[in-house]
Amino acid sequence: MVNYQRTGEMLLLSFRLLSQKVKLLSWHLGQWVRGALETMVGALTPIYHAKGSTNEVRPALMNTDLLSREADSISLLLSLLEEDDFYVRYYTLQILTALVTNSPQRLQEAILAIPRGITRLMDMLMDREVIRNEALLLLTHLTREAEEIQKILVFEGAFEKIFSIIREEGNSDGGVVVQDCLELLNNLLRSNASNQVLLRETVGLDSLISILKLRGSTYTFTQEKTINLSSAIETIKLLLKGGSEADPGKDMNKQTNKTTLVQKKVLDHLLVLGVESQWVPVAVRCEAMRCIGDLITGDSKNLDLLASKVLGEEPQVEPALNSILRIILRTSSMQEFIAADYVFKSFCEKNADGQSMLASTLIPQPYSMTNAPLEEDVNMSFGSMLLHGLTLGENDGDLETCCRAASVLSHILKDNLQCKERVLRIEIEAPMQSLGAPEPLMHRMVKYLALAYSIKSKDKKFSASGNSYVQTIILKLLVTWLADCPGAVHCFLDARPHVTLLLELVSNLSETVCIRGFAAVVLGECVIYNKSTDSRKDAFAIVDIISQKVGLSSYFLKFDEMQKSFIFVSVESSLTHKLFTRSSAASMADVEDVDDNNLSEKKNLDHPILTSILDSCFVNLVKRLEVDIREQIVEVYSHQKIKVQEVPAELEQKNGESDGEYIKRLKAFVEKQYSEIQDLLVQNAALAEDMARTGSSFQSEQRASGGSDNVQIETLRKDFQEASQRLEMLKAEKSKVESEAIMYRNLAGKTEADLRSLSDAYNSLEQSNFQLEHEVKALKREGLSTFPDVEAIKAEAREAAQEETEGELSDLFVCLGQEQSKVKKLSARLLELGEDAEKLLEGIGDDAGVAEDGEDEEDGE
Repeated sequence: MVNYQRTGEMLLLSFRLLSQKVKLLSWHLGQWVRGALETMVGALTPIYHAKGSTNEVRPALMNTDLLSREADSISLLLSLLEEDDFYVRYYTLQILTALVTNSPQRLQEAILAIPRGITRLMDMLMDREVIRNEALLLLTHLTREAEEIQKILVFEGAFEKIFSIIREEGNSDGGVVVQDCLELLNNLLRSNASNQVLLRETVGLDSLISILKLRGSTYTFTQEKTINLSSAIETIKLLLKGGSEADPGKDMNKQTNKTTLVQKKVLDHLLVLGVESQWVPVAVRCEAMRCIGDLITGDSKNLDLLASKVLGEEPQVEPALNSILRIILRTSSMQEFIAADYVFKSFCEKNADGQSMLASTLIPQPYSMTNAPLEEDVNMSFGSMLLHGLTLGENDGDLETCCRAASVLSHILKDNLQCKERVLRIEIEAPMQSLGAPEPLMHRMVKYLALAYSIKSKDKKFSASGNSYVQTIILKLLVTWLADCPGAVHCFLDARPHVTLLLELVSNLSETVCIRGFAAVVLGECVIYNKSTDSRKDAFAIVDIISQKVGLSSYFLKFDEMQKSFIFVSVESSLTHKLFTRSSAASMADVEDVDDNNLSEKKNLDHPILTSILDSCFVNLVKRLEVDIREQIVEVYSHQKIKVQEVPAELEQKNGESDGEYIKRLKAFVEKQYSEIQDLLVQNAALAEDMARTGSSFQSEQRASGGSDNVQIETLRKDFQEASQRLEMLKAEKSKVESEAIMYRNLAGKTEADLRSLSDAYNSLEQSNFQLEHEVKALKREGLSTFPDVEAIKAEAREAAQEETEGELSDLFVCLGQEQSKVKKLSARLLELGEDAEKLLEGIGDDAGVAEDGEDEEDGE
């Protein structure tokens, strides 16, 4: 018994000793694993130098690539996440984050191939705070553009865990952890309609809306809170998109998201953040107003809801649209102006009733109200406030406020003929009755355009300031106003200096590309929408003055320059959405306007703000107008102002008119037609020379501009290559056209010869008739009792001659008409080929002249 007891004690002691050795060994093994992982973290961490060569070898990237290529490395790392050692899990997550940062595609594929790989990462979200934060950062990198991983995370309960962490951290008042949670949430929802449906139907949107609520003191806004609110607004905007463009259920999901968000009072929270609260940072206000624009776009119910919203507390309440307009007129932040302007653009887009409602409030105020300071607009209606801003430049030269109001007015008038004609009737009173009668609002806007042009010409600092975009925005208003509105064109042309101003803007090389291009568009609208019967301001008169002052080829060149400009290219690229990440959040938290000082170093460049103001809809409008303007100007220029009226009476012999006079009148008519053809050929030749001269001058300007026009030079080089290919194909056509021109020239000469032969035949008939009369008289004198009826014979001969002459004349006129049509077509074709039509037709007029001289000599004899 004693021996058994001693044996048990010995076994127990041995087990304890063995356990201590195993624990010691495990501790040493843990130390070794921890040290190895820490070494790997250091090897995968980039080393940043103040100055480094672009070709410098980056060991961190090389190490990452080598580690990610190992077949079992990712599986081994994921297995280490189940270890009890805190530092082992911590360093493992850091290594995985380094791998996904440098080799995202390879790591995503490896994790998807490992069973329960995503599940192990999701378990880390329930670990200690430091581990949880590292796991959040890793999952944020993993879910970017990885749809399969996004779906697995959602089915693993990612939404519940994300909002749970956000609530624990204090919603928008939390730190960078809330930002990482929202970034992960955005990755799961971006372009993924199915995940959006799961969020809406499982967790709901209440947790998301609660992040937008301002809690506690509204005066306190840290940088992290600003970023968190911006991230939450970004989530709302993703829901408003509904999913990817390729998703067939995108539109339905988008509408359902809108309806649910509006039911959760999201519009009220956005109005508080973007409009009502004055202590919210500019970055959040801008994001909130852009989100409001996305919420109301294309949704009639939401449009009416915004129009009915009032802000403030009794008795100081006002419509939300008035408050947004006040931001546009008063704010000193360019970004805030752009965001508020986007709200009105979204409100007026395809909303004729909303446009008419806003336009109905545009009632001119007495001059005493117009002259009031901007701060006294609290009790004004929307229209009075807008007109106040439009006419403010008259009082103190505040053209920037004027152009901002002009931008809002352009949204109200866009694609709405009724509103355009209504605003045309608005007249602005003069400061004093003695200074003249009230002037139309359109004339006042052109006046401010001329004022900005004058100030810019005198003050070089004006172009380097924020006011450098004033002319472009006013021209944008005019382009929108005149489009499809003949009444607006008539009102614009009532003052002749308006056309002169546009011609100066088009031809002034010191102006920016957009200013010259927009001025050219307005001039073109005065042609295509011109219904005037006044010869001084009809379409032909406008085309004629453009041809004389600018030159048609140089005028058309302004369109090409505008289409290839940085602004128009940037408008298309700005439509792509930029990801809201931790690296970009800090810069977005503090919204900085464009540094105008940098613009002073760049001459003749458009203001960067125009990339936001000139949206894709306006760019498409300009492109459509350009095509119509080119076609209409060519059509007007190809025809004379006073067209020949082919009255049938001119082609018939008048009563009492002799055959000789009739032939001469017909010959004069043909000569007149021929002279008009020659005039058209001269005009076409002058147009060809103008195009060649302008093309060469433009090339010299491109060479002088140097590196600043590299983009345009490259585009022109491509166009030249295409033109060279076309030239090879047109060479064969050129020779064919030349041979046809020679053939038609010979045919025209033959026609002239036929006309001369016809004249000779008529003269011979006259001589025969004269001889017959002499014979009749001689017979009468001889007293013959029987002689034929001379008068009857004479009438019969005259009738036969007249029938023969009329037949030949009709054939001649048919030939002349056909030849005239062919000459016009050939002239146009030769003009396209760059040939001188006058040289090819040389000799026709000379032959006619020789023939005429011969006839005159015969008449003289």
